[in-house]
Amino acid sequence: MSATSPWNAALALLARRDRSEGELTERLRRKGFTVKEIAATLERCREYGYLDDARFAGRRARSLVGSGRAVGGRLRAELRRQGINEALVRQAAEEAENDIDRDQLLVELLERRFPGFSYAEADDRRRRRVIHYFLRRGFALERILAHCKNSDA
Repeated sequence: MSATSPWNAALALLARRDRSEGELTERLRRKGFTVKEIAATLERCREYGYLDDARFAGRRARSLVGSGRAVGGRLRAELRRQGINEALVRQAAEEAENDIDRDQLLVELLERRFPGFSYAEADDRRRRRVIHYFLRRGFALERILAHCKNSDA
């Protein structure tokens, strides 16, 4: 096998980090491999257990939720963006979110990212900055406002 075989390219990509089938397919396609070569490589990767979308989706979802980078719709959008099919997206998101308390996560992120934040004392610009930080991560506006206002109590 040459250094530029699709198998070697796939192994090099998977050695760096776990990937979804969609991501690996796209990376191999960009390297100029044919559809047939890519399909054979993906099949071989699955046979050896190097490629498993369910495993990838579960790990990625737990990582995103655990770090507070994505919850809810944002989490599902991130998984879809990485080429995960809808059934696995729903399953992985549900399992990851069942393992956490969103309210506690929001409180921890608020304290860590914005220490000493007081909704009552903050100007409109600072309030918007804090609220949009959490909205971009998929938290519901009602929860954000409730926790921000309660942090003053």
